[in-house]
Amino acid sequence: MTALRAKIESGARLVGTFLKTPAPQTAEILGLAGMDFAVADMEHGPIALGDLDRLCLGARSVGLPLLFRSAGLDPAAIWPALDLGCAGVMAPHVTDSASALGVIGAVKYHAGTRGFSPSGRAGGYGTVDAAEYRARMDRETIVMAQIEDRAAMANLAEIAATPDVDVLFVGPADLSLSLGCPMDAPELEEAIDAVIAAARAAGKAAGLFVGSAGQMARWEAKGVSVFVVGSDQSLLLAGARALMQGR
Repeated sequence: MTALRAKIESGARLVGTFLKTPAPQTAEILGLAGMDFAVADMEHGPIALGDLDRLCLGARSVGLPLLFRSAGLDPAAIWPALDLGCAGVMAPHVTDSASALGVIGAVKYHAGTRGFSPSGRAGGYGTVDAAEYRARMDRETIVMAQIEDRAAMANLAEIAATPDVDVLFVGPADLSLSLGCPMDAPELEEAIDAVIAAARAAGKAAGLFVGSAGQMARWEAKGVSVFVVGSDQSLLLAGARALMQGR
């Protein structure tokens, strides 16, 4: 079991951030800062597959587990990133068990649709026994299903019950848009509470994007254990602003 999976299953607080800048140095710096993980954002960041390849190298150099947020649920957008050695996937807009199972099928070899190639970094460039490699990938690869649509709210129990889904991760901005309410509306908080309850009832972790570290304590008390706090770009902006305000 990887350290990341062990932490997720233990319910301990994990803190990561979105990585939007396609430079391996950013992954190295986040790892040196002690981040539990990072998520390369291929949905909203200018990160192509070649960029992700280099980000994986930077992350591995400092022992940082690097997941990626796929641009969609197409298996073709998921397979190559896993072959590069990503620790897992954050799948956007999972709305029901069918979409959750589609993601699992693209991630896990036992589910039947992931194309097999041990010749990449994840397979030690062909040096790892094929059966051992498949078993390790099925065992270790993390799946975070993003809940960010009104349609998903009616299907929380079935999404949470999907085998091999590890984290129900709330995207509050898209969820607020789908619900038709502002970010500070009670309706959004109630929806997030419902996601947390569904995750806990199924023995899964609940995750949440927050804009700042100061928001974590309140949500941790409600049952969230996996946090993505801002991004490498927002952290850089905050640090630069703090420097200029204190000059």
